[in-house]
Amino acid sequence: MRFRFIEEHRDAFCAKSMCDVLDVNARGLRAHRSRPASQRQRTDMVVLAHIKEQTRLSLGSYSRPRMTEELKELGLNVGHRRVGRLMRENGIRVERSKKYKVTTDSNHVFNIAPNLLNRDFSADKPNQKWAGDISYVWTREGWLYLAVVLDLHSRRVIGWAVSNRMKRDLAIRALNMAIALRQPPKGCIHHTDRGSPILP
Repeated sequence: MRFRFIEEHRDAFCAKSMCDVLDVNARGLRAHRSRPASQRQRTDMVVLAHIKEQTRLSLGSYSRPRMTEELKELGLNVGHRRVGRLMRENGIRVERSKKYKVTTDSNHVFNIAPNLLNRDFSADKPNQKWAGDISYVWTREGWLYLAVVLDLHSRRVIGWAVSNRMKRDLAIRALNMAIALRQPPKGCIHHTDRGSPILP
């Protein structure tokens, strides 16, 4: 622990002075520096690299529990204590400044389906016109995404899906729920915006 403290503060204080204060000798410090990293230290370095990457991808919105969940999804067997320690030691903390999240990019090169609805959001009967969209909610653990499908006749939600990431299948899962629930007839219009989701 003392050698580690010296290494962490070597830019601020003279190594020799810290050795004197902490009652360790310079030879021991040199041996510590030349010693190969332990298995735990190597694992910490791998986990830290993933933490930094997930922090970048999430725009700094992942706290310790959410970060632990993301790392487990990536196949890393880590506990929240280790994740919290590595985040704390490396100054990685949640950024709370950004309260708006872009969910749509209309400026893209993908095929755009014709607008069959043409801003006529009224429907004479159920399962004639559906509308879908993705929204988001800021929580203490980061962004929560919600995809919904509405029947424009009743304005009721007939399909929905929730995820802590805006994955490609989010809107599809909501649509599949609506199809399974309503089994729409041929000619039912499913209307969404013309954008393409921005996927983190």
